[in-house]
Amino acid sequence: MSYIEVSGLRKNFTVKKKREKGKLFREKEIVEALKDVSFSVEKGELIGYIGPNGAGKSTTVKILSGILTPDGGSASVGGRIPWKERREHVRHIGVVFGQRSQLWWDVPILDSYSLLKDIYSISKSAYEDRLKELTEALQLEELLRTPLRLLSLGQRMRAELCGSLLHSPELLFLDEPTIGLDAVSKLALRDFLQRENKEHGTTIMLTTHDMEDIAALCSRVLVLGHGRKLFDGKLPELLARFDTTRTVSVRYDTEPELKLPEGVGLSRSGADFRLSYSPAEVPTAKLLELLQEAGTIREMTLQPENIDHLIAAMYKEMDL
Repeated sequence: MSYIEVSGLRKNFTVKKKREKGKLFREKEIVEALKDVSFSVEKGELIGYIGPNGAGKSTTVKILSGILTPDGGSASVGGRIPWKERREHVRHIGVVFGQRSQLWWDVPILDSYSLLKDIYSISKSAYEDRLKELTEALQLEELLRTPLRLLSLGQRMRAELCGSLLHSPELLFLDEPTIGLDAVSKLALRDFLQRENKEHGTTIMLTTHDMEDIAALCSRVLVLGHGRKLFDGKLPELLARFDTTRTVSVRYDTEPELKLPEGVGLSRSGADFRLSYSPAEVPTAKLLELLQEAGTIREMTLQPENIDHLIAAMYKEMDL
């Protein structure tokens, strides 16, 4: 049995519409957030859970963390049913919501950690060892006596992550953990998560719109859309289906004699040539050979489509 088992999960929400003029009551609408979602996750996996806004990602995380009760289907984490065994379940998980805080706003973060120590019944020695390990890895030593409200967004996210890992959870849910972070903070956070996953065997489920996070961290991705699972596999396999356009930039020493096959777009600025093509129609190897035959190349860059553009193309094709 896998560490996380989800089978036929369903969740509906009742939404009240704006009251129309002349009517006493507002009409209600049933929104299906999750429709028969099934998947499994092995212990120690670092998995990406992606999809457009409203796909049902956060709803899944809230069910698996015990916050919500599903309307149908089943789910277990480490043999526990999250919403039925919530008190025992939360001892084994950590959750970081990018736009929510578990730390107290007006007190030093060290005081928040001390309270979390008591909430999770962490022994003094285990707490001190773990706090030292996490604050060093997340570079929080100089911030421990600073109130949360005085920290920058990147510092707050590191502090939140530290608080979620103090009790050494088996499973960590990360919902938009890098939202609003600068490039340096993102790289540092990714390095930390990789280390936590490898050294402690922490199972991590990452929900994000930042595809660079997914590409850097996750060996497997789940794609959700309209409350349904649309894809479960490796990211390169997913992107290969939508990697339909590539660009080659070439600069020649002398005027080239370009003879390009049909389907290759060409634009020029002086000695610089920019070509766009579909690898399925024109093999890259063939195109590069033609470019070399055309003249002496000074510089050449082959640029695949940006990951975010590929994901956007995927969402569009899947009508998400």
